Amino acid sequence: MAGLGRKQHTNGDGKVIPIKGFGDLNRNYLLAALPESVLGRLRPALEPVELALGQVIYEPDETLSHVYFPTTAIVSLLYTMQNGSSAEMGVVGCDGVVGIAVFMGGDTTPNRAVVQSAGSAVRLELEVFREEFERISELHRLLLLYTQALLTQMSQTAVCNRLHSVEQQLCRWLLLSHDRLPSNELVMTQELIANMLGVRREGVSVAANQLQKAGLISYQRGRIIIVDRLGLERAVCECYQVVKTECDRLSPPR
Repeated sequence: MAGLGRKQHTNGDGKVIPIKGFGDLNRNYLLAALPESVLGRLRPALEPVELALGQVIYEPDETLSHVYFPTTAIVSLLYTMQNGSSAEMGVVGCDGVVGIAVFMGGDTTPNRAVVQSAGSAVRLELEVFREEFERISELHRLLLLYTQALLTQMSQTAVCNRLHSVEQQLCRWLLLSHDRLPSNELVMTQELIANMLGVRREGVSVAANQLQKAGLISYQRGRIIIVDRLGLERAVCECYQVVKTECDRLSPPR
């Protein structure tokens, strides 16, 4: 098959999306770091998709048919309790891949994956992905490093949710999201943020108002604009820097 730039793809998850050359693929750090020998094997099975805000990529205990490499979208990994309450364990953006269970050997996971920020991704058929992983190629090495970084993010999120204020948690969440977005704007309601952080909506409202009064963000009608990135970094707890340092250390050069 010729390069993706010469084709348009359709799928059940979204609209037709043209990908021009490898520019869009290069937005995902893992795909961008792969040598042509690996991309050549993967290319026929790669498919661009458009992910909508709130779209569910997979549910608990559901077997995946594809793995997803976000390019401009962000996907939250959430655990939902029997009473309907939920909390975010980690976020996946242009730094990684959604569906690590399929190469860790578990096939399924008790959490769900939900689109936190709408955008694009490239998905890959599961069997092709597994075949390449089992070759112990460069993809194998990059995925193991990424998994270590994701585990650090998950464990630090648990610490942060237990020990730090809602305002500090919100700062961490905004910075982690901003690191994975191509702009300063996030489209996100207070209700969704509350679900991500596992706190009451009123708590998010108070925290967001405090950050807005401090001139760090602008928030209205479900849109958050990061106004002062350095100010957010000064206001956030240590958890953000722990995660960022480990991600930067383990991610491929870019």
